[in-house]
Amino acid sequence: MKKLFFIPALAAVVSLAACGGNNTKSESSTQNTTEETTSESPAETVPGIENVAISNSWTVEGNDQMKFNTELIRVKAGEPLELTLKNVGSMPKESMGHNLVILNPGVDLPTFGGEASAAADNEYIPKSSLSSIVAHTKLLGPGEEDKITVTLEKGVYDYICSFPGHYGVMHGKIVAE
Repeated sequence: MKKLFFIPALAAVVSLAACGGNNTKSESSTQNTTEETTSESPAETVPGIENVAISNSWTVEGNDQMKFNTELIRVKAGEPLELTLKNVGSMPKESMGHNLVILNPGVDLPTFGGEASAAADNEYIPKSSLSSIVAHTKLLGPGEEDKITVTLEKGVYDYICSFPGHYGVMHGKIVAE
């Protein structure tokens, strides 16, 4: 019986000691990273973006598995971006509709997603958060597509599907450089 109590207690002590030791290193490395990243371009802050070709014409597909087929988009800042969303799923719009919402840099995704879930009357585009949105497509059902054109300044922009529950897995980044 004593052994059963001792093992979890030992595991807890080891876990706490390991976490405490990393805090100091994490804080100092975070400070160094912050100083180093201030001179970086937006492309250097997004892992994997170096493997994405620059193009200002993109097609993104949304499917019944709540996935976008493209999660990284790289564009030339200051030039029109033509972005097409296609819903390649077969489930009805009422249960598996998709849109693509480009958000301004720094928008809190969970807050925006919560507001969007309550905006069914406006295709899940919250009127209270219009200042957070750069552009968006219509809400699409199976086999539908919509095209938007927008010019982005240099920066990193999140994009999501704002249909309730989708933004957590249907998201990506646009890097304008």
